[in-house]
Amino acid sequence: MGEINKLKILNDPIYGFITITNPLVYDLIQHPYFQRLRRISQMGMSYLVYPGAHHTRFHHALGCMHIMQKTIQVLKFKGTEISEEEETALNIAILLHDIGHGPFSHAMEHSIAESVHHEAISLLFMNRLNDIFDGKLTLAIKIFKGEYHRHFMLQLISSQLDMDRMDYLKRDSFYSGVAEGNINSERLIQMFDVKDDMLVIEEKGIYSVEKFLVARRLMYWQAYLHKTSVAAELIMTKILKRAKELTQSGITLPASEPLQFFMKNKVTLDDFNDDVLNKFSYLDDFDIVSAVKSWQFNDDFVLSELSKMIINRDLLKIRMRSEKVSKGEVSDLLERFVKISGLTEKEAEYFVFKGKIKNQAYNKTGEPIHILKKDRTIEDVVEASDQLNLKALSKPVTKYYLCFPKVLLEQAAFN
Repeated sequence: MGEINKLKILNDPIYGFITITNPLVYDLIQHPYFQRLRRISQMGMSYLVYPGAHHTRFHHALGCMHIMQKTIQVLKFKGTEISEEEETALNIAILLHDIGHGPFSHAMEHSIAESVHHEAISLLFMNRLNDIFDGKLTLAIKIFKGEYHRHFMLQLISSQLDMDRMDYLKRDSFYSGVAEGNINSERLIQMFDVKDDMLVIEEKGIYSVEKFLVARRLMYWQAYLHKTSVAAELIMTKILKRAKELTQSGITLPASEPLQFFMKNKVTLDDFNDDVLNKFSYLDDFDIVSAVKSWQFNDDFVLSELSKMIINRDLLKIRMRSEKVSKGEVSDLLERFVKISGLTEKEAEYFVFKGKIKNQAYNKTGEPIHILKKDRTIEDVVEASDQLNLKALSKPVTKYYLCFPKVLLEQAAFN
């Protein structure tokens, strides 16, 4: 048999052609751990609001690698020395930065896995792949963890203007149809430079940075934190919590083997040995959707009703407001729903609950986006900008929500 050609060109609807120019990168993409990302949705439950939002984290990871390649070319052209080994490591680090996402990631993190965040699982996957590939990912892991001496490389992977954010804004805007989220990533890439080991943007690119921050704010309110997306994700979290509760009380629910494992066991980060990591690697959106389709017919009223809400897109009513929801308001709705449904108060709490969401387009207390001025001094983008709205974008905005069944609205109208 002839050797496999590992230098590939992929067609991407956002950037056109994406090239794989390194055999190691090709082998990582081909690995089952990475191929799983084809079955992990990039925007979670947002497809219930925006029907086109069915793209995957596989798309996103490849897009991040593509703009990393372009950024490295720009930085080298401007005189920043980046070795071949560092270039490969940067491409691997950004390619694998999201490999730890589970199905409907945030719902999973808050239900059947015990507060195990995807960043920690990404690192576990990278360490495991490093063993499989004989230590060839060591430098990529050092950069990913912020342990490499060249700080600007970490900023390319994780900062307030990194490859991850640049791709997901452009990609999610395209697939959802939310045009306000579109950014000029090509312009931003051309404006990158490095000064004193810091990633900077040339002053003439400041308007592109302003557009980027405004787009990020709008995408959060209009897509990621759209009230229906929020309601759907909360319901999915409640479904998984209820399924785990029933399973641990001795009830067997139809589910795939890896999903059964995580429902039967309390799994914390300390429990993630190679065997548990492998089980996690077999979990994807298909396991969850298939299970929820079965659970809508379950004898347990809570699990059945919540599952039907997702399958039929007939969700809980959600109300957003700027002031906190009082305990009295929740208690009143709970009491009314208990009377109507005959559920216990504990069961009714799956349907009536409150919470809050926060949006902050730019965090002034974090590492700033550095603007390189014409006199070669460096300034925070908020200070360098003549736009007053950037100062406003750096303030966190909190909204409070209240979720409850629509039947309570109908009852109120009838009364």
